[in-house]
Order: sequence, then C-alpha cells, then structure tokens
Amino acid sequence: MTPPFCVLLGSDYAGKSSALTELARVAPEVRIISADEELLGPGHSLIGRLRRGLVGDVMPALHRDYSADFMLTMLQTAVLHLRDSITRSPAGAPVLVDSYYYKMLAKCRLTGQDGHPLFDWWRSFPQPEQVIFLEVSAETAWRRCGAGRDLNPLEHYGPRADYASFARFQGDLNAAMREEVRSLPVSFISEGDRVSTVAQEIREALGAHELV
Repeated sequence: MTPPFCVLLGSDYAGKSSALTELARVAPEVRIISADEELLGPGHSLIGRLRRGLVGDVMPALHRDYSADFMLTMLQTAVLHLRDSITRSPAGAPVLVDSYYYKMLAKCRLTGQDGHPLFDWWRSFPQPEQVIFLEVSAETAWRRCGAGRDLNPLEHYGPRADYASFARFQGDLNAAMREEVRSLPVSFISEGDRVSTVAQEIREALGAHELV
C-alpha cells in the first residue's frame, strides 16, 4: 500500500532544491524524496551519476548522438526511483516528493514528445494527497541561472539560450505542469527571497493536510 505523500513542484530555478535542503534541516521528521544528488540517500548514488550523464552527455548531443527515446529511457530511471522510494517509505512518516513525474513529462511534451507510451504509464502511478507549487518570475529565474550561464537544453527553446527563449519555455512549462495536476489539490507559494520562509510555508502546507 502506498503511503500518503505530497509533491513539491515548480518551474526551473523556483528554489525547490534550496527549500528542500532547508526543510530537511529544520524538519527531519519529513521524508524528502528527490533525484537531486544533494538529496539522494547513500544507497542511490547511481541516480546522481545517471543524471550527470543525462545533462552533461545526452542532452547536448540529442538528435545527433542520442535519440529522444534514449533520453526518455534515462529520465525513466529518475521517475522510477521516485515512485519506488515512495512505496518504500515507512508508514506514518510525512513524505514530500520533488517534482515526481510531472515536471519531466511537461518538459518532454514541450520538446515534441507528446504521444510517447511511457507517459500513460507514468500517469498510472500513485497520486499525491496534494501538490505544493512554488511560483517564480522569469526575471528572478533568469538571475538565478546566471543569465543563462547554467542552463541545459531542456530549460529553454532553441539551440541557444537567451532571455526570450528561456522566459517563453518557462511560461509554457508552468502551464503544462498546472495542466498535469489540474485534478489534484494545489497550494501555491509565492516567490520569496528567504529560503527559510519558503521552507516554513511548505511545512505549513504539509500540516494543513495533516502530513506533518
């Protein structure tokens, strides 16, 4: 039986990783599940290595050295890690999942992979009690990514990143993610500069659904 869980969602550079790291510090009772290397448990270093290979090797050479199906296969490893980690969570522990499959599926749709059969399988996975959605402006996100310096090919439209291609992609990503979770309860957290404040708001949202 899958325990109740919540998903933390947001477009790129919304501050999810920073908020989750802070939440892990101030609320150790919350089980945080993520594919981010900094938040992986000691037994899941493989997920971090696969993610580095995806971002560093596969995405820059997509459609040249690697097919879209190959990229999706690598994304699948992260999705299954999240799903399996949810099912392994001990009963009674509040569970917060980073993005789940929603963000990856939305990005794939924006890059022309709308009809892949994997997506129907992902959508059959257990659904959360609620989604907590971090909001961020395109201007703030652009500043946080070093004005494009830190972007990967799945964070903007076109072969080269500029503010216009980034802002348009992020706006479409936001809309696609909202569409994916439209049937679920969603709590929105406004953009904030203080990580501690955002983490506290996430904790309060969890408490409102008796998940913490």
